[in-house]
Amino acid sequence: MLAQGITYPYLTDLLKGLFVDVAERDFRLDDKPPTDSRVSLVSGVHRKDVSRLRPMLRTPGVLAPTVVPLGAQLAARWMGDARYLQDDGQPRPLARLASEGGEQSFEALVASVNNDIRSRVVLDEWLRQGVVHLDEQGRVCLDAAAFVPTRGAEEKAFYLGHNLHDHAAATVHNVLGGEPPFLERSVHYNELSAASIARLQKLAEQQGMKALLAMNKAAMEAEATDRALDPQAPRQRFTLGVYFYSAPVSPGEESSE
Repeated sequence: MLAQGITYPYLTDLLKGLFVDVAERDFRLDDKPPTDSRVSLVSGVHRKDVSRLRPMLRTPGVLAPTVVPLGAQLAARWMGDARYLQDDGQPRPLARLASEGGEQSFEALVASVNNDIRSRVVLDEWLRQGVVHLDEQGRVCLDAAAFVPTRGAEEKAFYLGHNLHDHAAATVHNVLGGEPPFLERSVHYNELSAASIARLQKLAEQQGMKALLAMNKAAMEAEATDRALDPQAPRQRFTLGVYFYSAPVSPGEESSE
C-alpha cells in the first residue's frame, strides 16, 4: 500500500466505510434502516463519521474515501491550481521554501494541503521516488508523468480487488458455517530447492491454465444455454482462481502439505 501512496488515514477511512456499509445492510432490526446511532453502536465507528459516510455509500459511483493520499492531493493541486501553473499550463518549478518563493513555493504547496507534515519530508521522499527533481536553480520541478498509471495498472488494480474479495468472501462464508461450503483448498510444502520450485511453478501454470480454460468453455456454454432458456431469470456470478506463491523458508519451519 505504501508503494502505491496508500497511507494510514486513507486506509482507515476505507475501513470505516466498510464497517458502516455492512452494519447498515446486514445488522438491521425488523428489516428497517438503522439510525446513525445504531450503526455507530454496531460498527464502533464514531457517529459523526457515520453521518458523513452513509450519504456517500448511497451515491452510485462514489467509491473513494474523502481522505485522498497526500501525494495525490499535492500533485493534483500542483497540476490544477493556477497559482502553481505556468502560462502554458505546465506545473511551475517551485522554490523550496516559502521564504524564497512565498505562495509559489513547495513549502506553501505542502502547507496548503497538510499542515502536519514538513515539506522537507515530502521533498526527500519524492526525490527518492523520482517524482520531482531539482533544477540548476535549486527549484523543485514536478515530473507529471510520475502520476500517470503505467499501462495496464488500472486493470491490475481491478483484478487485485476482485480476486482478493472473492477469495476472502469464500473463506469467510466457510468460517461462518455457510452451506454449502465453497471450494477453498491449497497445497503447500517447504523443503524444496529453487530448481524444484521453478519446475512446480511451471506445472502449476500448465495445470492451472488447463483448469481455467475448461471452466471458461463450460461457463460460456452454460451462459448461452441459460440466456436462451429464460432470459429474465435472476443471474448469479462465480469466480474460480488459481495462484502460485513461493518464498524462502525461515530456519526451523516444519514441512507441511
